[in-house]
Amino acid sequence: MTPSKPVPDGSPEDPIALTPPPKSPDPWGVKRVENLLTSLTGVLSARVVVTPQGEVSEIHVLTQSDLDAKRVVRNIESALMAQLGMRIDHRKISVAQTADVRPIEALQREAIDERAKRRVVVFQGLEVRPAERQQRVLVHVKLSFQDRQAEAHEQGTDTPRNRMEAAARAAAACLDELLPDNSIALEGAQLIDAFDRKFVLVAVHGLGGREAQLLTGTCEIRESAEQSAVLAVLDATNRWVDARR
Repeated sequence: MTPSKPVPDGSPEDPIALTPPPKSPDPWGVKRVENLLTSLTGVLSARVVVTPQGEVSEIHVLTQSDLDAKRVVRNIESALMAQLGMRIDHRKISVAQTADVRPIEALQREAIDERAKRRVVVFQGLEVRPAERQQRVLVHVKLSFQDRQAEAHEQGTDTPRNRMEAAARAAAACLDELLPDNSIALEGAQLIDAFDRKFVLVAVHGLGGREAQLLTGTCEIRESAEQSAVLAVLDATNRWVDARR
């Protein structure tokens, strides 16, 4: 029998050292159980506690307030048995209930809608028609505040700037009627060019008690200069009115 030649240390014929496989971040499948529980109707969150041997010792779930806790426990027992073949003592399951919980996006939308409903003054309508006198127009503006409405008419010569100013004056007159504890007076309105667009800029005096404040507002012209003039007046005054409501 021919003796085998000794293999030098570090040669390719050395046996490969075996390393243990990396540990699983979830060796007992806790996340799988929690995902199953949160898929149940009315369950908002779930937490599973296991022993070092992998046995489930506690299950905590958070549910909506309109669910029966005993029914939730039965649903959990049935789901674990049917889906994972796990039999859990109901005494290991604790159920906590909370008030209405909704995604932050839904809460934000609701807050925006609620704020829109609480807008101080709302634009209701605008009409521009020829006046009885030639080369003049009659501008009719309608605004509402809470459950009240106001209308105002203003005449102006039939030019773009005068029609715009008449609309702004009518809007200010409506506000003055809707806010009996304050006074609104139009200082002026101008057409301005900025950023390759046309805007209406208005200045309005707001008088509340002994306090007088010059308020400014703008609105880009999209449909008509007259409508933008009304919206610019509202842009100037809505926050001021809201602070005094």
